[in-house]
Amino acid sequence: MAIRLLLFRGLSTYSRSSMGYLKEKVIYDMVSDTATKPTDEMFEIMKQASREDDVYHEDDSVVALERYVSELTGHEDGLFCASGTMTNQLCLRAHLTQPPHSVLLDARSHVYIHECGGLAYHSQANVTPVHAKNGIYMTAEEVANNIVGEDIHNSPTRVISIENTLNGLIMPIDEIAQISALARSRGIKMHVDGARLWNASQETGVSLKEYGQHFDSMSLCLSKGIGAPIGSILVGSRAFVAKCRHLRKLLGGGWRQAGSLAAVAHWCIENIMPSMPHTHQQAKRLAMSLEAFGCSLVYPCMTNQIWLDTTATGVSTKLLAEALAKHGIKISAGNGCTSRIVLHHQITDEAIDQFIATATALFKEYEGSKPLAITGSFNITAYATPSQ
Repeated sequence: MAIRLLLFRGLSTYSRSSMGYLKEKVIYDMVSDTATKPTDEMFEIMKQASREDDVYHEDDSVVALERYVSELTGHEDGLFCASGTMTNQLCLRAHLTQPPHSVLLDARSHVYIHECGGLAYHSQANVTPVHAKNGIYMTAEEVANNIVGEDIHNSPTRVISIENTLNGLIMPIDEIAQISALARSRGIKMHVDGARLWNASQETGVSLKEYGQHFDSMSLCLSKGIGAPIGSILVGSRAFVAKCRHLRKLLGGGWRQAGSLAAVAHWCIENIMPSMPHTHQQAKRLAMSLEAFGCSLVYPCMTNQIWLDTTATGVSTKLLAEALAKHGIKISAGNGCTSRIVLHHQITDEAIDQFIATATALFKEYEGSKPLAITGSFNITAYATPSQ
């Protein structure tokens, strides 16, 4: 499938504030997989958790989660934190010890676009953004061509940061292995923003441990597809995690009685992660239906995200969002012609059926309409990747 780089205008495709007109009760939130709600069963798990102090590393539930995820990924230790932004920034700061230094990454990366300039603020790091020519992932060849060397005029590459999945797109394990081998031959650290690496693993069958062998550090979000109420975890060597723990305290991220949050995150990994393949199938079924209506996809649907472009249909994403809202389905109104739809474990098959039925009626009503006019443009690098 050909990938078209769309010049976005107006608003980001992820903008909850742009949906103020949606007053109907939301039953199915497809704006993001961060929208999952804790269940009664999760609250029962939280009640049973230990209640000690994680700043002193004394809480059994937190320690159990950190040990569990480090074993899943093949690393020595883990650190439970409040957010994916925190775990990404802690990892990168721990790797970047002395400027001048730089991080090589995909130009669409969350750590580059949506973490408030954290690389510059926390690590005084330059960034080398790579624009993937295939539109899906940066290749080992592109990485090799963009590594900054040791010339006295340069800010040398010290870390290569990969995001997988990125916009729902999977970077192949063979490509990761090639990049990792290249990095290690040059003494460069490897980091993965694995906020949705769980999805990549469940879709491809590649274990987290197999992914993990190629990275010096991993950041794994627990509050997206995994469905936990809050949290993210980083993993790495024991010495590396000890350094991150110290830096977490520096940033004000040390938390006291965090056991209840760790316990429910642990439960979610074991009980919700196995449902991801079904979520991916739902997304692919919905994407195929939308294409049949004349919509196009900005990116192919590989996991749980649909990047929808309704330009050719004459139906704006705002109209689609309004129609769906009447049936309790919430999507982003996007920028008028594009919208990101994200599925998760709390989206039922019946919700997908209702989405398709509502879209069928709407597109039939506007059949024969002129394509939407696109005026003005925004840089895709700045607007193509939602903040969560």
